[in-house]
Formats: sequence, structure tokens, C-alpha cells
Amino acid sequence: MLHSLKEKDFPLIKFSLLALAVLAFAMTAVASDKQIKVIYGDDNRLDVFESPNEAYVTLSRSTAAMIPNTSMRTQADQTTISGPTMVSRGFCADERFSHQITAAMCSGFLVGDKYLVTAGHCIKTDFDCSANKWVFDYKVDDAAQSGVTVASDSVYSCKRIISRSLETLSQDDYAYIELDRVVTDRAPLTFRKTGKINTGDEILVIGHPTGLPTKITDGAKVRALKGKFFTANLDTYGGNSGSAVFNATTGVVEGILVRGETDYISDSRGCRASNICPENGCRGEDVTYITNIKELMNQ
Repeated sequence: MLHSLKEKDFPLIKFSLLALAVLAFAMTAVASDKQIKVIYGDDNRLDVFESPNEAYVTLSRSTAAMIPNTSMRTQADQTTISGPTMVSRGFCADERFSHQITAAMCSGFLVGDKYLVTAGHCIKTDFDCSANKWVFDYKVDDAAQSGVTVASDSVYSCKRIISRSLETLSQDDYAYIELDRVVTDRAPLTFRKTGKINTGDEILVIGHPTGLPTKITDGAKVRALKGKFFTANLDTYGGNSGSAVFNATTGVVEGILVRGETDYISDSRGCRASNICPENGCRGEDVTYITNIKELMNQ
């Protein structure tokens, strides 16, 4: 008991308190390490240059980033893209890709010679159409690169919104737009026109998580088929909205990434870290069926 402690016992008490403090710090460090991992199981995000799959790299060429006009500066035939890094936005320094810029607001993909698909919540009005550009090749070429410069020919404007859906009840979510000119240096993606993908099928997504340069993310599977969308354990974040979700076996676009689990949580260090979920846990990510776009099906 406290009243029976003698002065000779103080060193032992101090040692015990120190040991407890060290143990508490170690437990906190372990908890923080767990918090900074990815959403579903292993982190499957790769920069384009890291991907060993040439077919996936080819698919990535036909995906685009929606970037505000104010985040680009064009000189001659080059356009430099600017944006804050993840660290400067309050994300933890040991988050993957934390040194890269985060300029993209949404993602999209080419489905015709001058037609592109994205999420309906990404382009709501004609102002959204005119205030942003669609940029192909927004990617890094090595691990140390932080900023991105693209050929000006890779930058396109939104000419008009052909069709769009953002329904509360059914949760249908897509936008089908026309670009300002024909895209001649890359092929439109092949997309499903009839039927649906199957539960358990392997899929991948290509887009711009947290506004980052292009990431190829595979290793996911379809969890369940819903009315206007399906759910999957894709490692996706805000900025991936509008990304093409592909059948990993056929390379065909099955849908559009539109919603998902909470991306980041507050870390004990005072920064934001990736939320973690078991491979089969959390709510999953929602993908609008590409076949919902009737105008595209009739193209």
C-alpha cells in the first residue's frame, strides 16, 4: 500500500513507471502503424511505371483526370499541373505517395473518339463542364517525382454534358460527356454492353485516389450485385470517383467507381492516415454499371 512504501522503494517505482511508459509508447506506435495501411487488406495501388502488367498500362492511357483550369499553366506545348502534396494537406508523412501532388478532383475514361464517362456527382452543371479540363497522362515516371507536366495535346475541355444521373433513391451515378475535339493518340476503352459481371469476379480500377497521379489498383473482387450498382473491395479514395472499373480477365469496363467507405481517419500523431478494413469487411466500394448509360449503349 502507498503509505507503507519506504524511500528505498522509490527507484523500483520509477523504473516500473518508466517501463509502463515505454510499453504504452510501443503500443501506440503499433496502433499507428496499423492505421496507416490501406482500406481493404494489402495496398494494391501502383504508379503506372511500377505495374508489371503491360495490358493494364495500356488501359491507363485511356483514363483521365478532371483538373481545375486554375491548377494548370501552359507554355508552348507543355502544361504544368500544380497542386498541394498530401503532406501539405495534413496527411501523415508516411502515407504512400505523400510527396506527390493532389490536383485531380475526379477521374474519367475514354469511351469514344471524343466521348468520356465519369461520375454524375463530378459534373453537375455546365459550369463544372467549363471550369475543368480532362488530362490524360497525369502520372509520374519514377518514385521520386512529385509534380507533373504533360504535353498540351493531352489536355481536353468538356464541350457538353450528353447525359447524367445522380439519383438519391436508386443511387444511380454517372455522367457522359463530349470533349472539345477528337482524341487521336489513344484508343477508347471497350465496355460491357449487355448483362452483368458476376459476384466473385476479379476486377481492377485505374484513376486518381485523393487526386494523385494515375494509380493502377488490382487484387479486388465483386462482393454483391445491387439494382444500379455493384459493391467491391477496391482500394479507392476520393478522387477515384469516375474511375473505370475493369474486369481483370477480359479488360472490359464493367462500371464507374462512385462511392465508398471513409477514406482516412485521424491518427494519434495529429495527421490523417488511411482507414483500414479487413479484406471482406466494411461497407465496400460502389460501382455504377456502365450499362446504365443508355446513350452510350446506343452509340
